[in-house]
Amino acid sequence: MEGPLEVLERILQEGFATGNEAIVDEVCAPDLIEHQFGLAGRGEQARAQVKAAIRQVHELMPDIVYTLEDSVVVGDLVWARGRARGTATGAFFGPPSNAPIDITLFEQARVVDGRIVEHWGNPDRFALLAQTGALGRLAGHQPAVG
Repeated sequence: MEGPLEVLERILQEGFATGNEAIVDEVCAPDLIEHQFGLAGRGEQARAQVKAAIRQVHELMPDIVYTLEDSVVVGDLVWARGRARGTATGAFFGPPSNAPIDITLFEQARVVDGRIVEHWGNPDRFALLAQTGALGRLAGHQPAVG
């Protein structure tokens, strides 16, 4: 049976990186508790929101690559810090920017019997907004042309 780190890596690599939302049914428990902002919920609601997030991330950056740089596993808990890198070829608060994206992720998951039962995620959404140009558009600033 896979340990907490391997299960977390699977949802990132086989789900978010590929757009395969079916991985949620394999690696997330039916009674999943999700704490991540924008995805928070329990049970089927949480699972549906994670599936939607997988689709949205993949639509924004189909070439996204996840790299876990540090992790600690204690019992059924895993904490991980990593990066998500890709190209913003999909729409995000406006037209595609085609900008390179490089954001930091902090993840914590509790995994029981090979399935995530509870998850906290903290992707650097502010950096994502800035790197895609969405932050400037939302603030009414246009990038300098030159």
